[in-house]
Amino acid sequence: MKFKILHIGVTMLMASNIAYAESPDNKTNDWLLGAKTDTERFELLQKYLRGFDQPMWEVGERFRAVHEALIRNNYELAAYHWDKIRVTIQNGYLKRPARQANSDTIFLNATWGEVKEAFGTKDAEKAWAGFEKAKNACMACHAAESMHYMNNQALFDLSSPKQ
Repeated sequence: MKFKILHIGVTMLMASNIAYAESPDNKTNDWLLGAKTDTERFELLQKYLRGFDQPMWEVGERFRAVHEALIRNNYELAAYHWDKIRVTIQNGYLKRPARQANSDTIFLNATWGEVKEAFGTKDAEKAWAGFEKAKNACMACHAAESMHYMNNQALFDLSSPKQ
Protein backbone atom coordinates (compact mmCIF):
# COMPACT_ATOMS: atom_id res chain seq x y z
CA MET A 1 0.00 0.00 0.00
CA LYS A 2 2.82 2.42 0.90
CA PHE A 3 4.53 1.63 -2.40
CA LYS A 4 1.33 2.36 -4.33
CA ILE A 5 0.88 5.74 -2.61
CA LEU A 6 4.53 6.59 -3.23
CA HIS A 7 4.18 5.56 -6.89
CA ILE A 8 1.08 7.71 -7.32
CA GLY A 9 2.82 10.66 -5.64
CA VAL A 10 5.90 10.38 -7.86
CA THR A 11 3.72 10.05 -10.96
CA MET A 12 1.76 13.18 -10.02
CA LEU A 13 4.97 15.12 -9.35
CA MET A 14 6.42 14.12 -12.71
CA ALA A 15 3.20 15.02 -14.51
CA SER A 16 3.12 18.47 -12.91
CA ASN A 17 6.77 19.08 -13.85
CA ILE A 18 6.11 18.08 -17.46
CA ALA A 19 3.05 20.33 -17.60
CA TYR A 20 5.06 23.24 -16.16
CA ALA A 21 7.92 22.72 -18.64
CA GLU A 22 5.51 22.79 -21.57
CA SER A 23 3.66 25.85 -20.30
CA PRO A 24 4.05 28.94 -22.54
CA ASP A 25 4.57 31.05 -19.42
CA ASN A 26 7.66 29.07 -18.45
CA LYS A 27 10.79 31.22 -18.71
CA THR A 28 13.81 29.16 -19.69
CA ASN A 29 17.49 29.86 -19.52
CA ASP A 30 17.61 29.32 -23.27
CA TRP A 31 17.00 33.01 -23.92
CA LEU A 32 18.85 33.16 -27.24
CA LEU A 33 18.34 29.77 -28.84
CA GLY A 34 14.76 29.78 -27.64
CA ALA A 35 13.93 32.70 -29.94
CA LYS A 36 11.75 31.67 -32.87
CA THR A 37 13.77 33.25 -35.69
CA ASP A 38 17.28 34.45 -36.43
CA THR A 39 15.91 37.99 -36.62
CA GLU A 40 14.59 37.68 -33.05
CA ARG A 41 17.95 36.25 -31.95
CA PHE A 42 19.82 39.15 -33.55
CA GLU A 43 17.46 41.64 -31.92
CA LEU A 44 18.10 39.99 -28.55
CA LEU A 45 21.86 40.12 -29.11
CA GLN A 46 21.71 43.75 -30.18
CA LYS A 47 19.73 44.65 -27.07
CA TYR A 48 22.07 42.63 -24.85
CA LEU A 49 25.22 44.22 -26.29
CA ARG A 50 23.77 47.73 -25.81
CA GLY A 51 25.38 50.86 -27.20
CA PHE A 52 28.54 52.87 -26.58
CA ASP A 53 27.94 53.19 -22.84
CA GLN A 54 29.25 49.74 -21.97
CA PRO A 55 32.55 50.17 -23.82
CA MET A 56 32.96 53.59 -22.20
CA TRP A 57 32.42 52.00 -18.79
CA GLU A 58 35.24 49.54 -19.55
CA VAL A 59 37.44 52.38 -20.81
CA GLY A 60 36.87 54.21 -17.52
CA GLU A 61 37.80 51.15 -15.47
CA ARG A 62 40.93 50.58 -17.55
CA PHE A 63 41.81 54.29 -17.28
CA ARG A 64 41.73 53.88 -13.50
CA ALA A 65 43.92 50.80 -13.89
CA VAL A 66 46.40 52.83 -15.98
CA HIS A 67 46.54 55.41 -13.21
CA GLU A 68 47.16 52.76 -10.57
CA ALA A 69 49.83 51.09 -12.73
CA LEU A 70 51.64 54.42 -13.13
CA ILE A 71 51.53 55.03 -9.38
CA ARG A 72 53.29 51.66 -9.00
CA ASN A 73 55.74 52.47 -11.82
CA ASN A 74 54.37 49.44 -13.68
CA TYR A 75 54.66 50.89 -17.17
CA GLU A 76 54.08 47.54 -18.86
CA LEU A 77 50.71 47.20 -17.12
CA ALA A 78 49.80 50.78 -18.01
CA ALA A 79 50.64 50.02 -21.66
CA TYR A 80 48.63 46.79 -21.52
CA HIS A 81 45.50 48.60 -20.36
CA TRP A 82 46.16 51.39 -22.84
CA ASP A 83 46.16 48.79 -25.66
CA LYS A 84 42.87 47.36 -24.38
CA ILE A 85 41.33 50.84 -24.27
CA ARG A 86 41.98 51.18 -28.00
CA VAL A 87 40.34 47.81 -28.75
CA THR A 88 37.38 48.64 -26.53
CA ILE A 89 36.73 51.97 -28.24
CA GLN A 90 36.99 50.38 -31.68
CA ASN A 91 34.59 47.61 -30.65
CA GLY A 92 32.28 50.28 -29.24
CA TYR A 93 31.89 52.10 -32.49
CA LEU A 94 31.07 48.86 -34.25
CA LYS A 95 27.81 49.19 -32.31
CA ARG A 96 27.56 52.97 -32.65
CA PRO A 97 29.25 54.03 -35.91
CA ALA A 98 28.34 57.68 -35.35
CA ARG A 99 30.88 57.75 -32.50
CA GLN A 100 33.78 56.72 -34.75
CA ALA A 101 34.66 60.10 -36.25
CA ASN A 102 35.39 61.83 -32.95
CA SER A 103 36.89 58.70 -31.39
CA ASP A 104 39.36 58.37 -34.23
CA THR A 105 40.09 62.06 -34.77
CA ILE A 106 40.46 63.18 -31.16
CA PHE A 107 41.57 60.05 -29.39
CA LEU A 108 42.90 57.16 -31.46
CA ASN A 109 44.65 58.89 -34.36
CA ALA A 110 46.04 61.93 -32.58
CA THR A 111 46.64 60.87 -28.98
CA TRP A 112 46.76 57.12 -28.59
CA GLY A 113 50.21 56.57 -30.15
CA GLU A 114 51.81 59.44 -28.26
CA VAL A 115 50.54 58.11 -24.95
CA LYS A 116 51.65 54.57 -25.80
CA GLU A 117 55.11 55.92 -26.60
CA ALA A 118 55.21 57.88 -23.33
CA PHE A 119 54.44 54.72 -21.33
CA GLY A 120 57.10 52.88 -23.31
CA THR A 121 59.82 55.26 -22.15
CA LYS A 122 59.41 53.99 -18.57
CA ASP A 123 60.17 57.53 -17.51
CA ALA A 124 57.78 58.68 -14.78
CA GLU A 125 57.61 62.28 -15.94
CA LYS A 126 56.89 61.35 -19.56
CA ALA A 127 54.42 58.63 -18.57
CA TRP A 128 52.45 61.00 -16.37
CA ALA A 129 52.47 63.63 -19.12
CA GLY A 130 51.03 60.94 -21.39
CA PHE A 131 48.35 60.18 -18.81
CA GLU A 132 47.34 63.85 -18.71
CA LYS A 133 47.28 63.98 -22.51
CA ALA A 134 44.99 60.92 -22.52
CA LYS A 135 42.68 62.44 -19.92
CA ASN A 136 42.42 65.68 -21.89
CA ALA A 137 41.65 63.75 -25.09
CA CYS A 138 38.89 61.81 -23.32
CA MET A 139 37.35 65.02 -22.09
CA ALA A 140 37.65 66.68 -25.51
CA CYS A 141 35.91 63.72 -27.14
CA HIS A 142 33.06 63.90 -24.61
CA ALA A 143 32.67 67.60 -25.36
CA ALA A 144 32.67 66.95 -29.12
CA GLU A 145 29.93 64.35 -28.61
CA SER A 146 27.86 66.92 -26.64
CA MET A 147 28.28 64.90 -23.47
CA HIS A 148 30.07 67.54 -21.37
CA TYR A 149 28.52 66.17 -18.17
CA MET A 150 30.71 63.07 -18.50
CA ASN A 151 33.71 65.22 -17.62
CA ASN A 152 32.30 66.07 -14.20
CA GLN A 153 33.15 62.83 -12.40
CA ALA A 154 35.85 61.60 -10.05
CA LEU A 155 37.59 59.68 -12.83
CA PHE A 156 38.82 62.96 -14.28
CA ASP A 157 40.16 64.10 -10.92
CA LEU A 158 42.89 61.45 -11.24
CA SER A 159 46.29 62.98 -11.85
CA SER A 160 49.98 62.53 -11.19
CA PRO A 161 50.71 62.09 -7.49
CA LYS A 162 53.08 65.06 -7.74
CA GLN A 163 50.28 67.48 -8.71
